[in-house]
Amino acid sequence: MKATLSYILKPGPHRPFLTLLLCVVLLTILDGGQGRFLNLNTLRSALQTFATLAPIALGLGAAMLIREFDLSIAGLFGLAGCVAVLTGMDAPILSVLAAVLVGTVVGLIQGVVIVRLRLGSVGVTLGGLLICAGLALVISGNRIIGYDNMDVAILMGERMFGVFTLRSLIALGCVVLFAGAFHFLRYGRDAIAIGSNRQAAAATGVHVAAITIGIFALSGMMTALSGSLLSYSLASASPTGLSDVLVPATAAAILGGVSLGGGAGGPLGVAAGVMVLSVLRAGVNAIGAPPFVNDLTIGGVLLVVAIIDGPELARRLAELRKPFARPSSEPSIGS
Repeated sequence: MKATLSYILKPGPHRPFLTLLLCVVLLTILDGGQGRFLNLNTLRSALQTFATLAPIALGLGAAMLIREFDLSIAGLFGLAGCVAVLTGMDAPILSVLAAVLVGTVVGLIQGVVIVRLRLGSVGVTLGGLLICAGLALVISGNRIIGYDNMDVAILMGERMFGVFTLRSLIALGCVVLFAGAFHFLRYGRDAIAIGSNRQAAAATGVHVAAITIGIFALSGMMTALSGSLLSYSLASASPTGLSDVLVPATAAAILGGVSLGGGAGGPLGVAAGVMVLSVLRAGVNAIGAPPFVNDLTIGGVLLVVAIIDGPELARRLAELRKPFARPSSEPSIGS
């Protein structure tokens, strides 16, 4: 029993998936057997939230992995949607690529400034957030922009294989690509090394500057992809109405095992963290709870994870185990 509890509390790649399982069990109990939670409609709703948050959380989680942070996603998300909608009436695929290019360039510029001038990522990306938000207001005329190509909007929300949509399948594809690059190429190992000890990583031959710039470009790319596809799905773009993604993306990365101190986490854990938030949101809505319960639940889960990760809890658990520890057998004289 003690070994099981220790395994559950111990940080590791298993915990985001265990958290997801516990959330499903809790919501099932709260549903009281009425069938409002465990059904395909709830799963479809969760996957739609996953489709929006997963690409963003993957990019942000990669930045957190190297002990950096990207605040600009809150502004870039809306800017990418405006770019896609304004240019995508006749060639939506090219317009998504244009939005992704904008996001990539924004990330590249921020990464170069951070690396070359040796500035903190929070200050630089805060400036990026404000610039992107301002550009979105300028190109949209500070208004919601309608998207009249309803064929594309319908395609974005059309069901595939029962519970998926094109957006959710693209998000799952991003998870697979990130996980493959992280586990089978050296980039994942190098990113963990940078987050653990930047100077030591550089001394062992890791290209710290190139990886840092690349990760910020990747974060911008993923944010722009998600923002443009969501705007197509909604058949509209707003310069400010789609900016509330930073907090849930950060929460998902933390729930997925990414440490704010860097050097810990991975794409599969981040995807599981996104799914935790998605299931909680869909489940709370399905059982008819008030909207504020969703924020309270997510905040409670984050607080529990933070307490478990804290060194104080680990110290106290070690103290509690001491009286029950078996004394080591001492060798007898002459043995």
